[in-house]
Amino acid sequence: MGDAIVVRDLLVDRGGRRVLDGISCTVPRGAVTGLLGPSGSGKTTFMRAVVGVQVVTGGTVTVLGQPAGSPALRHQVGYLTQAPSVYADLTVRENARYFAALHGRGRAEADQAISDVGLAGAAGQLVGTLSGGQRSRASLACALVGEPELVILDEPTVGQDPVLRADLWARFHAMAAAGTTLLVSSHVMDEAARCDRLLLIREGRLIADDSPAAIRAAAGVDDLDEAFLRLIRAGEPGPAGPAEATRSRTGGMS
Repeated sequence: MGDAIVVRDLLVDRGGRRVLDGISCTVPRGAVTGLLGPSGSGKTTFMRAVVGVQVVTGGTVTVLGQPAGSPALRHQVGYLTQAPSVYADLTVRENARYFAALHGRGRAEADQAISDVGLAGAAGQLVGTLSGGQRSRASLACALVGEPELVILDEPTVGQDPVLRADLWARFHAMAAAGTTLLVSSHVMDEAARCDRLLLIREGRLIADDSPAAIRAAAGVDDLDEAFLRLIRAGEPGPAGPAEATRSRTGGMS
């Protein structure tokens, strides 16, 4: 089967600044991989490169065996951006059914996607009348309705209450158990423990790539917040460079 995503020496420059600096990593199939890091660390740029909509300076990104952005991937990759990507003048149901039709799916699949994100009670509402968190979930339903092999989710739980966050993560893991690969970004470190594997980015560099348990063990602490702080401090630029030094300590694949 191989890995769902293979990134090698990825470089991205934007506005005269290096946004991603030589990132190499893999994302295994059928698992939830978390992309963690502070705001502005390069998470969204990394996801855009995986989807194939980001101009890259160097390196390669392979997705499901194809170069990122290949036409063959259009119906295999679902992408949820931070900004709502649905039509405000249509209802939640109309949006979901429209995107379902684009993927050759029917009304039943659209209605199921709405239910899966907890919006069944708001299916008849215009998206423009929804709260920010509800709009995000409407976008999520549209990203999932095509049953893609790979789902890229950029901050999917921002603005959601704790109960709904838990429900969404349960849904993500159910999808992974059924064979879907998920790459989920967050700047909220308490969501890291919900992932099967973690990629930690800071200032455009990969400083950790391993399971939550292995990262805690490498840092010598039980708390992931503290583990990340220690890895960040240990990964300050030095002779070996931050990414290389930390990947060596955690034993992560890159």
